[in-house]
Order: sequence, then structure tokens, then C-alpha cells
Amino acid sequence: MAANRTIVVVGAGIAGLSLSLALAKFGLHVTLLERETVISELGAGLQISPNARRTLDRMGLGPAIATTSFEPDGIDIYRGGARKPIQTLTLGDQMRQRYKLPYVVMHRADLAQALHTAVRRFANIELVTGARDLEIDQSGPSPRVRFSEADGTARKASAFAVVGADGVRSDIRTRALGGPQAQYSGRVAWRTLAPSAALDGLVDRRRTSLVLGSGYHCVIYPLPHRDAINVVLFSSAPESRLAGLLSARAPDLKPRMNKRLSSLLARTGDTWTPWVVSTVRTDLWHRGAVGLIGDAAHAMLPFQAQGAAMAIEDAETLAPLLYSSPNAQHAFQRFTALRRPRVHKVMDISEANGRAFHMRWPLSLARDTVIRMQGPHGHLRRLDWLYGFDTMKSS
Repeated sequence: MAANRTIVVVGAGIAGLSLSLALAKFGLHVTLLERETVISELGAGLQISPNARRTLDRMGLGPAIATTSFEPDGIDIYRGGARKPIQTLTLGDQMRQRYKLPYVVMHRADLAQALHTAVRRFANIELVTGARDLEIDQSGPSPRVRFSEADGTARKASAFAVVGADGVRSDIRTRALGGPQAQYSGRVAWRTLAPSAALDGLVDRRRTSLVLGSGYHCVIYPLPHRDAINVVLFSSAPESRLAGLLSARAPDLKPRMNKRLSSLLARTGDTWTPWVVSTVRTDLWHRGAVGLIGDAAHAMLPFQAQGAAMAIEDAETLAPLLYSSPNAQHAFQRFTALRRPRVHKVMDISEANGRAFHMRWPLSLARDTVIRMQGPHGHLRRLDWLYGFDTMKSS
């Protein structure tokens, strides 16, 4: 009977595609609804740590990721305009030895494409793009879903469960569950893809670079598959300044910018895209047969590079529960009990990192001393609980 269950997944981003793929492997029928007419991922790069790669490999995506990702040797941490890093955190072979899997960086669109290609191979996944006018009726024993296809055709379906994977501004969270709106984090991210040669002499292209400033920081890493360098500059900004910032063509931090970042901005030109960083922290992850995963449930600051990883872990955790549980509410209750403590711990460390990255003098001196004293392997000991995690051993 479980194999005949229909799961409606709302949102075909990384969370929704991952969940659909995981559900299909159990033989469940999936209706995946996407508002856009084309599956795509906005943004630039993302980091795939071993905890996420473990799940993606089990989904059969290892070869696709290997051909479109890059494995950096380490993370160079720079203080302002210093010529030499405070510390280089080890990645590369150390990650493989410790966790049996690599730590890689890649373009978000390449991961979305790999997931989309895998999803299309399953006859039990129906992907509906251009879906509109979604309504969920929860008055009966199972939710009834109504929506319109891109050409206006009205559709309806009875589902075992509805899962909102529709991101930080989730309609399922706010409308179907009555949950909170996303909250502005006080930070804006500026993103660009620069030609690989543009940053020669500024950063080591074998590694990720983290440049710390006063009220801002920058993350830089290579994407050789696209012959590009991913650059993301995070700055603190009051909400009253958002309109002006979002209308600009490039970030402007000249009063507090160090020489390294000034040179970097000069070489990247005006190809920047601003992104308002919003978060969601709520205990309301489900009600009845309707639940949430990924950013819809727990959008976090990106300062531990774990947003996509948490969504991927969510998918592999929830799928077997929706297959085996007597009802959807039981599945969501178990899912919440398994995932919320870990996710909130990751959210907490991401927030702590954000405070540390943006420290001003003299507190930044103490931060830099701690970074030096921890050594090149300290982050591995500190984050074993994160990178060594396996969803298949946690339930």
C-alpha cells in the first residue's frame, strides 16, 4: 500500500528535487510542482561538504558532481588586506581520509541540473512546471490539492502528504501552515562570477579564500568547470538602506574596504547581483499531512555553507518516513524530532560565524589569535559532528 502513496512536493529547487528523487527510489508516486516554467537555480556557487555528498552519492549523483565540481586544497583566511593568510584550513586529502569523501565547490545550477536529469529518469515522478493557483484542502482524512498547469488546465489530486520545499519565502509555510514570514538578517550578499584570470595574484586558485573585514567579509573560490571564480561579498546593512543597495550595480564599501578587496572589485566590474539574506527560525515544521523541508523550514545564514546540505539531508531523512509511516502526521513528527536539533545547531554556528567574520578592531585581534592557535586541522576536530554525519545512521 505504501508504494501507491502520492506525495505532492511544492518547489523544484535543490530541496524539492532531492526529496522527489529520494521518494521515487521507494516506489512512491511524486507530483512535483514548480511555479517557474524552467528549472533553474539562481545564485552562483555552493559548497558540497562530505555530509551532503554522502547522500548525493547514494542518490547516484556522484559521477555528475565529480565532473562539474572542484576540490580545493584548503581555505585561506585573510585579515583585511594582509598579503599572507592568518591560517590555511586543510581540505583536500585530509577530508577524504577523515570522512572517506571529498569537500567540493560547484555552481548551484550544475547541481540542480544533475538532480533534474536524475528526476526525469523516474516514471513515478510527474514534474509540473508553470504550476499556478495552488490550493490545499486539509479538511478530510488526506489533503486534497488543486492547481493549474501553465496552459490553464485545472488539476486536482488526493495526496498522502504535501511537502513545502518552496524556499525561504515559502507559501506553504505562511499560507497553508500559518507560519511566520522570513526575517531580514541585516546582511546583503553581492555575488558575481569573474573570469578565472581576473583574480591572478590576489588569491590562490587552488583554494577557497575567506577575506575578513570590519562589518563585511568575502568568500572566493574557483569553478574550473565554468572557467570562472565565484565571489560573494557579504556586508551589514540596515533595512532602511536596502532599496538603495539593491538598485546599485556593484557593492560600495570604500570607506572601510581593504586593498585586497578594492583590487578585486576593480577587476570584476559591474556584473554583481545583490541578494537580501533572510532567515527562518520556527518550530512550526508541519501540521497534519502538510510539512516543510529545506529553507522553507529553516533558512539559515550561509556562514557555515550548509543551507543546501541541510536540505539534502532533510530529503533523505523524510523519504523513508513517508514510505513507512502509518500516516503523514506521524512521518512529519518523527522527521521533526530527528532533524530539528541538528538543524538548529547548524543555524547557531552559522550565526556565530557571521558575528566573528564581521568583528571590528580590537575584538578582531582576539578572533585572529584563536584562528591561528587552532591550527590547520582545528576545524576538522571542531566540526566532526557536522561533516561526519550520516542520515542513514541517525534514525
